[in-house]
Amino acid sequence: MTGDGQQERQRALLDNIPDMAWLKDRKSRYLAVNSAYLKVVGLPEQEVIGKAPSEVWPPEIANVYLRTDRAVLKSGRRRRYEESRPDNNGEPRWFETIKAPIRNEAGRIVGTVGISRDITERRAAEDELRRSRSQLRELSSYLQSVREEERTRISRELHDELGQALTAMKIQLTWIRDHLFSSPDVLRLHIDRLVSVADRSVTDLRRIAADLRPIMLDELGLVSAIKWLTQNSTEMSGLDVSLSFDREDIAYSKDVSTGVFRIVQESLTNALRHGHARQVDISARHVADELQLEIVDDGYGIDNVILPRDGLGLVGMRERAFSLGGSIDVSGATHSGTRVSVRIPLHVSEEVRTGR
Repeated sequence: MTGDGQQERQRALLDNIPDMAWLKDRKSRYLAVNSAYLKVVGLPEQEVIGKAPSEVWPPEIANVYLRTDRAVLKSGRRRRYEESRPDNNGEPRWFETIKAPIRNEAGRIVGTVGISRDITERRAAEDELRRSRSQLRELSSYLQSVREEERTRISRELHDELGQALTAMKIQLTWIRDHLFSSPDVLRLHIDRLVSVADRSVTDLRRIAADLRPIMLDELGLVSAIKWLTQNSTEMSGLDVSLSFDREDIAYSKDVSTGVFRIVQESLTNALRHGHARQVDISARHVADELQLEIVDDGYGIDNVILPRDGLGLVGMRERAFSLGGSIDVSGATHSGTRVSVRIPLHVSEEVRTGR
């Protein structure tokens, strides 16, 4: 077979490979390349065959190819590595390259064969997976610290408020026991004090329970719970909150109610504590079988806000939306406020809800 015929046969074999593929001699000159290779390099075949990498590729890429070719020729073993090359638009793309020695019938190495596969999407997915795992680990640690802080706060409030109230009640009851035969007016005074302490204790207990989970979320539903949340935010912090629901007659599932309530709660916390906002507008509308929520504040803007633990509160919000089969987008600019856009399907499949 003539040299041209052999080259055509090699080219035909290589063209059956969807990835970049080539053959080289011992001096790293190209003997054959496939169509995928020519498409990436952007040159006709006659300008590649017989040329060395330095005549085909930019110096920084050619040097890598020559160095790896020599390593394969010297060791006689296959070499595998990942490399980055810009595409036609100058954007970096990642490739997994495998080179191996070619031996003649006598076992002597006469050249190399190589294949290079575009793994940009795979690498991006792997990077995203690593980032997600790292975020989830940080989120788990963050939630653990939040739980500990919440337990500490509840313990302190129980000790400082309910504990003191119970102590006061014990003192009053002890006095009454020891003065059962005192005048009715004196006994009535101490009993009134007991009633007052009991009233304050009930109020404190309801407040602590509401901080953990508003009872109205289960009894009156999501809309009433968010109304309570926004009113409470206004009374406690002076934050001006406007709220609008296009429909208030929908009975949401417990998972949706809890998830949306916590997302709104976290958004208000971020707007006040980190964005130093003065006004927040919350609007909810229903499109088909989807709840679309917009939370817009006039604070510093998400780009200019330093959030604790790299914004793990935002990660928690995204995880809540994702667990419901929905999505969340947080955007903003310096001194232009922050916008939180939430989309939650109202019919969530069991597979989405359980993560199967």
